[in-house]
Formats: sequence, structure tokens, C-alpha cells
Amino acid sequence: MLYRATRIAIAALLVAALGGHANARGEDCRVDAALAERIESKGYVLAYRTEPARIPVGAHFIVEFMVCAKEGVATPSSIRVDASMPDHRHGMNYRPSVTRRGPHRYRAEGLLFHMSGRWEFTFDIEGVGPVERLTHSIRVR
Repeated sequence: MLYRATRIAIAALLVAALGGHANARGEDCRVDAALAERIESKGYVLAYRTEPARIPVGAHFIVEFMVCAKEGVATPSSIRVDASMPDHRHGMNYRPSVTRRGPHRYRAEGLLFHMSGRWEFTFDIEGVGPVERLTHSIRVR
């Protein structure tokens, strides 16, 4: 119960901090309060969550995420998701697939962490200019 309340509080703070962003097309993008992790780059704001919330070792999991282009930045044309273990200098043995689920919403399936330790998600966002890479480290036990 406390864990759920903490996630809701974090999500509410994210919404307050992010507000809305209008991209180059003038589309409004508000990050969903249910997405608990937030990453920001020069041109994009990304928020994500995993299913299940606690990533299991040796089992597939899903990443649901939203990408909001900052003002004056084009909506992404494609997004790639991957993960690696920087301390061990290797990545996953699987290539996740990313599908668009609606305006600004995506789902990456087929991720699997085969060992515990520090993992780093990478989200490569292609727009009009160079690819922007957003990263976020997590610890899997």
C-alpha cells in the first residue's frame, strides 16, 4: 500500500513538473501520471514504467513509455529501446520490438535481463535532426 502511494505521489510530481509540451506541430503532450520514471534530453521528455514494476531476472518484461517533443522539436519518427550492463560491457541477448500505442505512447516488448546488477536503459529517438539518446540506470536484484 505504501509502495503504491509513493508511486502515485511521484507520478503527481512528474505531471506538475512536466506540465504540457507543445511540439513543432503544436500538439499538446502531457505525460501520463501512471508513468513513474522520467528522463529528459535537449529535445524530448520521456516517462516510462515497466511491467511488472519489479523487473524479474531471467523473465521477459515490458516497458510502456511516452515521448513528448519539446517546443519547436519534431515528433519522433522512430524510437529504439535497448539495455546494457555498463559494468560488464554487454547487453541483452534479445532485441526488443517497439510499437506505437497512440499519440506519444509506445510499448517495448521482448526485453529480458539475464542477470542481476546495474542495467542501463537506452531510448534512441529519431526526429528531424541527429538521434537523441536518453538513458536511465536501474538496479535489478
